[in-house]
Amino acid sequence: MIIAVNYEYYRIFYFVAKYKNFTQAAKVLMSSQPNVTRCMNNLEEELGCRLMIRSNRGIVLTTEGEKLFSHVAPAYEQLQLGEAELASYTGMQSGTVFIGANETALQSVLLSKLSRFHQVYPGFHIHISNYSTPQAVKSLEEGILNLAVVTTPTGAKKHLTEIPLKSFREILVGGPKFAYLSEKQMSLKEVADLPMVSMAVETKTFEFYSRFFQRHGLALHPDIEAANTVQLLPMIKGNMGLGFLPEEIAADALSRREIFRISLLETIPERFICMIKDSRQPLSLAAKKLEEILRMP
Repeated sequence: MIIAVNYEYYRIFYFVAKYKNFTQAAKVLMSSQPNVTRCMNNLEEELGCRLMIRSNRGIVLTTEGEKLFSHVAPAYEQLQLGEAELASYTGMQSGTVFIGANETALQSVLLSKLSRFHQVYPGFHIHISNYSTPQAVKSLEEGILNLAVVTTPTGAKKHLTEIPLKSFREILVGGPKFAYLSEKQMSLKEVADLPMVSMAVETKTFEFYSRFFQRHGLALHPDIEAANTVQLLPMIKGNMGLGFLPEEIAADALSRREIFRISLLETIPERFICMIKDSRQPLSLAAKKLEEILRMP
């Protein structure tokens, strides 16, 4: 059975479900709370199920509401992306780039490039999402992003074009408690017996180091996992364990003697910061101009 629903209801449902609050959704939609409530009541009636549970603190999606949102969200975000792309073709004074980046890529490459992009094309808008590499690649495949700037390994599939922008190396560091280790060269086997902090298991950085340990007949079993590099550095400073950081990100803390470099007998493989785009999707004018700047030395 096909249910005929006013599609404006889905747009309103998207913001209600996103903010979990009728008042906030009404502000974003530039509507009134009673109107938003009425539309959601109508949507539930037309679909024949309850989508959300109301309370004074906001709303909670039901199982049916969660299922509907999993379809509505990507559809609405695709429409937003399409509108932004069309707007970008109206001239060089407008347009939006949707870009996803992990923390290392953001700090080492993207911020300086975005500053240059903004100076050259002040009319373009930039929407940045801070993702892990797998999240960025997935969002790119789903058409939510125009470009992704992430670190290797990327896990990018054949239809995704991966363009290296900058190479970097990481170093092993520890907090003041482990400063004595900086006085000698250590083997990876010795390091494996010490407390370790690392990126979360589902990240590509963990995969990279897990393989590095495996190549030397060892297993990586971190004591603490971090969601991003920003979380990793304070943990290392706090003596929670040794960890691997990009040299550029570690430099300031090293100079302040908040962390200490530990020399490894084994060589940590080189990694790259890459730009990824989907060859199946044409880039908007704004995204093309950003790509040009990202490729510049």
